[in-house]
Amino acid sequence: MGLPALEFSDCCLDSPLFRERLKSHEAELDKTNKFIKELIKDGKTLIAALKNLSSAKRKFADSLNDFKFRCIGDAETDDEICIAKSLQEFAAVLRNLEDERIRMIENASEVLITPLEKFRKEQIGAAKEAKKKYDKETEKYCGVLEKHLNLSSKKKESQLQEADSQVDVVRQHFYEVSLEYVFKVQEVQERKMFEFVEPLLAFLQGLFTFYHHGYELAKDFSDFKTELTISIQNTRNRFEGTRSEVESLMRKMKENPHEHKNISPYTMEGYLYVQEKRHFGTSWVKHYCTYQSDSKRITMVPFDQKSGGKGGEDETIILKSCTRRKTDSIEKRFCFDVEAVDRPGVITMQALSEEDRRLWMEAMDGREPVYNSNKDNQTEGTAQLDNMGFSIVKKCIHAVETRGINEQGLYRIVGVNSRVQRLLSILMDPKAAETEDEISSEWEVKTITSALKTYLRMLPGPLMMYQFQRSFIKAAKLENQESRTSEIHSLVHRLPEKNRQMLQLLMNHLANVAKNHKQNLMTVANLGVVFGPTLMRPQEETVAAIMDIKFQNIVVEILIENHEKIFNTVPETPQSNCQLLLSRKRSMDSKPPSCSERPLTLFHTAQPSEKQENRNSIINSSLESVISSSNINSFLHSNSTPQSNMNSSDPDLEVVKPSRPNSLSPFRKARALYACKAEHDSELSFTAGTVFDNVHPSQEPGWLEGTLNGKTGLIPENYVEFL
Repeated sequence: MGLPALEFSDCCLDSPLFRERLKSHEAELDKTNKFIKELIKDGKTLIAALKNLSSAKRKFADSLNDFKFRCIGDAETDDEICIAKSLQEFAAVLRNLEDERIRMIENASEVLITPLEKFRKEQIGAAKEAKKKYDKETEKYCGVLEKHLNLSSKKKESQLQEADSQVDVVRQHFYEVSLEYVFKVQEVQERKMFEFVEPLLAFLQGLFTFYHHGYELAKDFSDFKTELTISIQNTRNRFEGTRSEVESLMRKMKENPHEHKNISPYTMEGYLYVQEKRHFGTSWVKHYCTYQSDSKRITMVPFDQKSGGKGGEDETIILKSCTRRKTDSIEKRFCFDVEAVDRPGVITMQALSEEDRRLWMEAMDGREPVYNSNKDNQTEGTAQLDNMGFSIVKKCIHAVETRGINEQGLYRIVGVNSRVQRLLSILMDPKAAETEDEISSEWEVKTITSALKTYLRMLPGPLMMYQFQRSFIKAAKLENQESRTSEIHSLVHRLPEKNRQMLQLLMNHLANVAKNHKQNLMTVANLGVVFGPTLMRPQEETVAAIMDIKFQNIVVEILIENHEKIFNTVPETPQSNCQLLLSRKRSMDSKPPSCSERPLTLFHTAQPSEKQENRNSIINSSLESVISSSNINSFLHSNSTPQSNMNSSDPDLEVVKPSRPNSLSPFRKARALYACKAEHDSELSFTAGTVFDNVHPSQEPGWLEGTLNGKTGLIPENYVEFL
């Protein structure tokens, strides 16, 4: 029920009903006044809370922006780069949102608090002042009227007329005040309908603007959110793959740690306790020691894992001799004595166990019997890149593409191992291969896909070859996609012919699988996760190698996405002579090239010594002619047959290398066989045919030192021939 209207005509009568109506209006004004006061108080509290919220969110955004991801390895995948920069993207979005919130908060006082306070003070306050005046005039009028009515009728007529006139004046003034008060009350009641509600509407409009800004930010953020979601999923998939590999390696290390030691530039390294003589006696200090057999250099670093820091300066000595310490000559166990060339006296060291002492003494040519602790964990596979091998792969691909290319989880879901081995034994049986052109329909698709992957893993070496592993990984770590594709394109064409043919066959098939990813759920990224470790399995199981699986996956992804260009076109950038001839890979650090870094070698069937000499002379003359010739492709074509047999397991094959002097005499002239670009200031850049002066052995193993155009620097030993 609404408020009753106040009629101006009722002001003259001033009836009880008029007073009741006026009182209800006054009560409504009091209620409105109290409500506005509470609303202003709550509004200020809300603004303060929003400021605190904005401050907290800004601090949260600053924390996100300051944190930097550090991934394992020397490079990051595109997915890891996307995830790493996501925190900065989140921080930017939050900051942008809080900038808009601050604008809303600053406007809130102006559009909400100030108008409400103004309405309460100017309008409701004015109505209260009018009420006070009305009440005062009411009291005055009633007092004058009562006094006037109490006048005696016996008063003189002039006095009575004067009294009547005075009462009329007071009544008129009361009437005017009453009219003004009623007008003000009704005015305030009407004004509150817009002057009270309008600031609230403006405040809500500010809120809507803020939320709309958030909506626009969300729309702008949508593309990055999609990219980030894909990157997170890809990274999770890679994690699931590498986690099982790392766990498997950890279990192997637990079972037999000596069989899985990492490749180290040192002959031996580990903790030893060194006896040190002090003025109060002797003490045993823990050192981390390294030994290089080439230079006979022993480095001792005082270090204690409990304190987590070095306990002194490093010390380096040159080994003279190593002798086992007799048990009855010292209280400690597992001791041996070391004599140094550059330090007088004997250094007594204590190994961690008898086996540890044996290994140290073996490395230092001590008097303990030598036991070969290294085990070749690389087993020879029976699979080969021969006609049967190509036939097996083609049969598997044909069966998959005709029967189950749309099966979900293709190549990811594995078959039963016993059935996979049985299928492989049938496929690899020469008699069965001659009689059966296709794989029987009794075999499940998951068994066939598992057999294909197993066959590729059974090759003596990975399809993409050990010596190119680091080059492919390095290519995957390049900054932009175009450079990665170009480098991988070049590397693929350095593979032996049969390896490249098999890889092309497989990539064409995987591209067909990826085209049906909506049905089989096997995207290019998923196929990279499955085939990366198979095609580029590392030569040694290490955590670092497992961390590189993500880059192996990227290589396979690039091969699938660009298979037509990579396999059907010649690389645009011509390779250097050393890459085209022998695919030489330079070592990045100062150590002899490892097996994976050495250049491709030329193979031929072993012949009697006379034929052998003829073969060497032919190969050497071929190399010289190619270096001086501009048509390199013709040489590669003429030598494609030996290269295509890199995976052959024929025991009669042996290596033929260009002739070298048996010993290096100091300060000789040498000629470069291949071009080389320096990667460090201490190295020389040169082209094929360059002649160096004053060539002599350097202190760095695997490197020579020579002079070119007055500049002295390092030259890879296997890049030159002496004149």
